[in-house]
Amino acid sequence: MRLGKVVKSNSHCDYIVQVDDAMDFLQAPLPDDYGFGTFVKLEDDRHWAVGIVYNSQLFNPLFLNTGIRLTSEPDPLFTPDQVQEVRTLLWTVLVGELNTHNGKPYGVQGIPKVVVPVNTPVQKMSPEEIYHFHLNQMGRSQFCYYSHLLHCGGTFSVKLTQQVLDELIKSQLFQGAEERALIVLCKELAWKNTMGAMK
Repeated sequence: MRLGKVVKSNSHCDYIVQVDDAMDFLQAPLPDDYGFGTFVKLEDDRHWAVGIVYNSQLFNPLFLNTGIRLTSEPDPLFTPDQVQEVRTLLWTVLVGELNTHNGKPYGVQGIPKVVVPVNTPVQKMSPEEIYHFHLNQMGRSQFCYYSHLLHCGGTFSVKLTQQVLDELIKSQLFQGAEERALIVLCKELAWKNTMGAMK
């Protein structure tokens, strides 16, 4: 599912995505499609990177506008500029990329080397793609972006990391020792967060 396009970057691993508008696309995404912690892939004719939504902003230039106001909502036919200026922006931290080996997809986790171009389409990842991203080339589970997410996930980085771990556990994509490792990581993070709040 397409969510939008890259419009700006704050750093090499921090990109801003403008969500597609219902005025521009018939099948525009709904708010439930791009919530906090959503895994996304940045790709067009090639795959660029995998990211996680860590923040959002509603951009409304009419907010606190003290000029002349209409008595009703603007008609899109006569005032399309007023309607289209309202945008939803998503802050996305890049955590790796997807590769294939012998036809099998796997994740390369960490900060991608390449710079993602402006206007690159951004899509929501499927559960299967998220699962493959958490496998290395040998088919073993990995969560190597843990510390990167804690440092680059914005103000809510701890909550974001904990939510990602929770959702990976609830997805039941990992079994046995791999699932237990995720549970231990999640409990350790929750304990550190609790102890940090008590200081």
